[in-house]
Amino acid sequence: MPADPKLKVPDIEIDVLVVGAGGCGLVAAIAADAAGASVAILEKQTRLAGNTALSSGSIPGAGTRLQAAAGVSDSPALFIDDLMRVSGRHEAEHLTERLAHLSAELVEWLIDEAHVSLSLVSGYRHVGHSVTRLHAPPSRQGADLLADLEREAARRGIPLALGQPVTALLVENGRVEGALARDAQGRETRIAAKAVILASNGFGAARDLIAEHCPEVADAPYGGAAGSTGEALRWGLMLGAKTANMGAFQGHAGLAQRSGALVTWTVIERGGIVVDRHGTRIGDETLGYSAFAALELAADEPLHMIYDARIEVDVTAGQPEFAEIARMGDAIGADDAHALADRLDLPGAALEQTLSQAAQAASGDRDPHGRVAWGLGALQAPYRATRVTPALFHTQGGLAVTAGAQVLGQDGQAIPGLYAGGGAAAGISGRTGGDGYVSGNGLLSALGLGLIAGRSAATSAAGSRPDPATQIRIQQGEMT
Repeated sequence: MPADPKLKVPDIEIDVLVVGAGGCGLVAAIAADAAGASVAILEKQTRLAGNTALSSGSIPGAGTRLQAAAGVSDSPALFIDDLMRVSGRHEAEHLTERLAHLSAELVEWLIDEAHVSLSLVSGYRHVGHSVTRLHAPPSRQGADLLADLEREAARRGIPLALGQPVTALLVENGRVEGALARDAQGRETRIAAKAVILASNGFGAARDLIAEHCPEVADAPYGGAAGSTGEALRWGLMLGAKTANMGAFQGHAGLAQRSGALVTWTVIERGGIVVDRHGTRIGDETLGYSAFAALELAADEPLHMIYDARIEVDVTAGQPEFAEIARMGDAIGADDAHALADRLDLPGAALEQTLSQAAQAASGDRDPHGRVAWGLGALQAPYRATRVTPALFHTQGGLAVTAGAQVLGQDGQAIPGLYAGGGAAAGISGRTGGDGYVSGNGLLSALGLGLIAGRSAATSAAGSRPDPATQIRIQQGEMT
């Protein structure tokens, strides 16, 4: 909650304070530093472990030079059409437009200014995109994206304090003017800042908030970052902030039940299917990992993702971490449909018929579920299967913000000194449920709003750096 409105004498004074060291926070800090502001980052966890690190690191960009080099024709207008077609009308459509127009600049800024290694993900289109527009680290791992951002922040000398949670925002006369932080020894530091950026992710790990706002996934397993406990939302509400799209979330239909690892939906895009305990399919898997999770929640478990050895080899070549699925015992193999059914304890005749019908659909017949994209074609023996369960990955609702990432009050006016991005802010994936999520929406909001917030906050702070003696220094993870 906000602290005593009297600011008192601060221990530290800076221009911009960033709360949270995930993708959003690191981008915001780098952008603010590049704009001439003095900036520091506080992270409550003892290591960088947000949802960016758990992702594939895929960022959509419409009209990038990488697309042009690959012969891909794209535009913000086409991107907006794709996003709105999937999300439907919602309460943050101004952000859809702003982020789509920023997306190409964001990707190229990450490469040129933040020195992040990105390449165009070619070979197939991701869920919801009409053209190839996702850009990701060569490893297809968000942890590498985060490591590049952390490296750039360190190169710029931006202080990053790990294990130092913010306990309250400092507010005076309605303006946010800093925060209180607590170190591992329980000591509090009072930090005065001309602008505060909330980049502390959403509320996926806060079961009370999930039950209130996303009740359909209240009992679903949670596969996102443990630190997404909703502090930014709670602080904003205490200050009278508006919220938007609070019922929206990103689900994931491919949480491996044995290990808890996320099975990349590329397996489905290459031709895989999902069957229930009756050995039958439950819908069009190409709806996407978020939308399909809703179908899984209503299905009869156990659920299995069925693919084949060709897909296993193909996906592993592009995403080496997929090999871990087999190493952890999540991949079951069999030479034919009946043997697979026996190993999965499913009705043999039903599974054989399901695989036969899917093969016919992949060869051009009408699919009863309406699926038209089959990747590598009909599945072929030998088969593979992974038992999966639907899960909540991260929330897509949050504090309402302007196109400049300023947090809005209930009166529609910006709360002075307060900015938000990523999971702390409202996303662009529809009003409710998981159906409105398009691949890359999470990182587009996280990194895009981070870039906007960093620049906006730096401009607001007017760029005057404090005396070096008052700046944050990091010594063995402590703020001094």
